[in-house]
Amino acid sequence: MVKVKTGQICEQSGQYRPIGGKTEVTLVQGKKVPPTSQGATKFVMVDPTKHKNK
Repeated sequence: MVKVKTGQICEQSGQYRPIGGKTEVTLVQGKKVPPTSQGATKFVMVDPTKHKNK
């Protein structure tokens, strides 16, 4: 289970849900995890990004 929190650099792209929340957000690998309207939040990955081989 991949978990990240506000201010960290996201290590794996995918759909994440704030712990205790209902909505999902897309976080991109290498980008900083943004705050939510509730401030600092922890997120758990619910669906990793799938890449097609070229």
